[in-house]
Amino acid sequence: MGFFKLKEHNTKVGTEFSAGFTTFLTMMYIVPVNGFVLSDAGLPMDAVVTATALITILATLFSGLWSNTPIAMSVGMGLNAYFSYGLVLGMNIPWQTALGIVFLSGILFVILSLTEFRVWVMTSIPMNLRRAISAGIGAFIAFIGLKQMGMIVANKATLVSLGDFSNPNVLLGVLGLILCFIFYAYKVKASFILSIAITSIVAWIFGLGSLPESVLSMPASIAPIYLKLDIFSAMTLSLLPVIITFLITDMFDTLGTLTGVGTRANLFQENNKEDKSLQRTLEADALATTAGSLLGVSTTTSFVESAAGVEAGGRTGLTAVFTAMFFVTTLFMLPLFKSIPSNAIYPVLVVVGVLMFTELGKIDFKESDLATSAASFLIVILMPLTFSITNGISAGFLVYTIIKLAKREFKDLNIGILVITLISILAFIL
Repeated sequence: MGFFKLKEHNTKVGTEFSAGFTTFLTMMYIVPVNGFVLSDAGLPMDAVVTATALITILATLFSGLWSNTPIAMSVGMGLNAYFSYGLVLGMNIPWQTALGIVFLSGILFVILSLTEFRVWVMTSIPMNLRRAISAGIGAFIAFIGLKQMGMIVANKATLVSLGDFSNPNVLLGVLGLILCFIFYAYKVKASFILSIAITSIVAWIFGLGSLPESVLSMPASIAPIYLKLDIFSAMTLSLLPVIITFLITDMFDTLGTLTGVGTRANLFQENNKEDKSLQRTLEADALATTAGSLLGVSTTTSFVESAAGVEAGGRTGLTAVFTAMFFVTTLFMLPLFKSIPSNAIYPVLVVVGVLMFTELGKIDFKESDLATSAASFLIVILMPLTFSITNGISAGFLVYTIIKLAKREFKDLNIGILVITLISILAFIL
């Protein structure tokens, strides 16, 4: 195993195997969850499940071999919700055009990952605003999860109100949510998939769902969504802000994940010029997004669940290779995934949203100026209220720039912020 440099990383095959299996258990939930989320946008669930499993296998395998890091990749939570509920259902954009948007953002990411743009982004945008974006996306997907479970419903007088908690399906969602929180609090490695399994069993026992006719089957065809993206329709000025939103969010998500996981595994050391692992992981992430749109799924990104494999001792790309191998099994689990009640799935969105929202706590509002506080507030509050990540980011950067200009604090404004502010203006005009 000299290819993976196991000795240099002070690890061995057995450790990497165990770490790969741990990562697989922690992120296996993405296959059925993404199937449900994208099917809400009109994509056939059978094809989405297969495509999700395929892109997870291919992207994670490529990442392991190309970058030699224990980073697994799959369809990103947050942007898949924005794809379905923000673009397709919220803006009435055909899912084929939405896939075209994902493709274009991926191409831009590929180009930029080959340059020093990563460093420019990291130094241009204040850390507090990046944390606010993460928290805002968390609030957005948590709101979607609560809405889909029926815990929050529309109300003509107050816009939203509590749902009917005497409804057995709503109570099933509450059970799933409680189980998710408890398992995650006790740091159970397979907390999400375990909560889905138990909630599904309860639903089957009480007649709230149908038992699977079989557990395994051959993979469904991806023909209904394969190469169905509409790139031409996505290449319009009005959709430019959305493309940029996908690009920026994917980059922040990836860089945040790699920073957190890398610190623990002693990877991506900026002071080591010989270390090309970060650059190569970004390249793998960007290529995976582009490939995923061709297969028929939304943005693919590095998964923070890779940290579980790192905690289990994974240090090289062999961990990712083993993770990809384990994901091959999900190709044959379609009957089982389809029998899962929706309210066993949506609690996962809420918990993932809560975890992303905790980034807000890292912003020191006592030390922050008004521009940062106001921008952070608008980013976080407008994403769920307007059902749009684009609106939240645009409003936040506009207010930040306006306040800084009004106070003549020009040193806090750089080309990166001004470019995003200009795009934000276009987002509201168009």
